[in-house]
Amino acid sequence: MTSNKYFVAVFLFAGLHFNVAQEESYRLQLPGTSEELEMIFIEGGEFLIGSPNTEIGHQEDESPQKTIKIKSFWIASTETTWNLYQHFVDRDIDKDYVEKQDEKLISLNIDAISGATTPYVDMSFGMGTNNFPAVGMTQKAAIQFTKWLSALTGNYYRLPTEAEWEYACRAGTQTAYSHGDDSSDLHEYAWFEGNSKGKYHKVGQMKPNPWGLYDMHGNVAEWTLDQYDPDIYKKLNRIKWNKPRKTYPKSVRGGSWIDNEKHLRSAARRGSDPQWKKRDPQLPKSEWWHTDAPFLGFRIVRPHQTPSEKEQENFWTTK
Repeated sequence: MTSNKYFVAVFLFAGLHFNVAQEESYRLQLPGTSEELEMIFIEGGEFLIGSPNTEIGHQEDESPQKTIKIKSFWIASTETTWNLYQHFVDRDIDKDYVEKQDEKLISLNIDAISGATTPYVDMSFGMGTNNFPAVGMTQKAAIQFTKWLSALTGNYYRLPTEAEWEYACRAGTQTAYSHGDDSSDLHEYAWFEGNSKGKYHKVGQMKPNPWGLYDMHGNVAEWTLDQYDPDIYKKLNRIKWNKPRKTYPKSVRGGSWIDNEKHLRSAARRGSDPQWKKRDPQLPKSEWWHTDAPFLGFRIVRPHQTPSEKEQENFWTTK
């Protein structure tokens, strides 16, 4: 190993150091920090996206249901926290970055990756930052975070597609929620308008879904990679990814601390809105922050098969 190169190949899991096997969950450690994120391996398969019109809370943009085939991937067990996201905003650990040379790792110039501007208001709105979900970023900012993280680690990270998100949320179920159809049990699995007391909460405090993923229902809603189209299920036979062609609306999933039960269902969809920048005094409005969306965050995924460089950039490019 030369003095100006390093190779990250060892991760921490269950207190042990080992090389990551192809189909194991692992703990991602942000280089140069003590911050970690558990990445859960999700085996690919087929599932029925959307909801039947008999489901309580069903909306027209959730139909018709379609069978979708999903490839294997890892997904974060929790939403991205301020502990992690603030390093992207501050770019305080970039100096520790060294370009990867191993052929198994992707190589990116971290200096060429755009960073979020410092917001003019406290984007946590006093709700907390230590192990609380990061909120208020645009889809572009969330995507740039995944690109920055990829440069730091040498592994390819991105946002989930809508289909991947729902597949992971359902965790093999076809009920309204991953724990069943009864919304009266939701207080055990989610922070929502019925129990949030008007704020988001630390990640991972509620019960996880059957695949070990926390806060897929509630706490904060989550960005996906897709353009939101209420009729997309009607147009396509095999939905993979509806690549954004315009700034609004983009697809958001999961519901949040301000939402009621029907918006937390596994199939529930929502499009982003320019009103989420209503209080932003800048002209033009910020590309990085939604000053009126303290209910919106994201979680990351890592495909089991690293895509080509062209495909990587395709997923990272957004309007």
